[in-house]
Amino acid sequence: MSKKHVIETNQEEAIKEQEKVDKKVNKEANKVSPEVQVVHPAGIQTGKIYISSSYNNTILTLTNAKGQVLAWKSAGSVGFKGTKKSTSFAASRVAETIANVCKKMGIVDRIEVLVKGIGAGRESAVRTLITQGLNVVSIKDITPIPHNGCRPKKVRRV
Repeated sequence: MSKKHVIETNQEEAIKEQEKVDKKVNKEANKVSPEVQVVHPAGIQTGKIYISSSYNNTILTLTNAKGQVLAWKSAGSVGFKGTKKSTSFAASRVAETIANVCKKMGIVDRIEVLVKGIGAGRESAVRTLITQGLNVVSIKDITPIPHNGCRPKKVRRV
């Protein structure tokens, strides 16, 4: 067995990394034109967050009410690699970054969450979105379920 390398980051490096993320989020927020954002008649901004959780990864997509993608994050883009991408901890980190993007864009008033797939990150991502201060209005499960399936093969005759 080889020695394990421990990477230590100091406060300054962490701040620089956070500034890079903030700049990227601000660029994404500037790309969204006013006609793309759907505003509720009472001035409330609405959005949808799609959580796609598989055995290998967790992907969160932020859209407006029309379904146009505003931002997306996955466990791989947050910094996890290999089997760590499929953990519930990675899903909660992804949900934190999407919540920060929502706050930067000002979409915190009404958020619908749509969950799809069977992975470890389903529930932890939803819980993290709620604890981050987003006003989650509804949670729907849109996992595709086969009903009756395809036609079976005909019986083999010998």
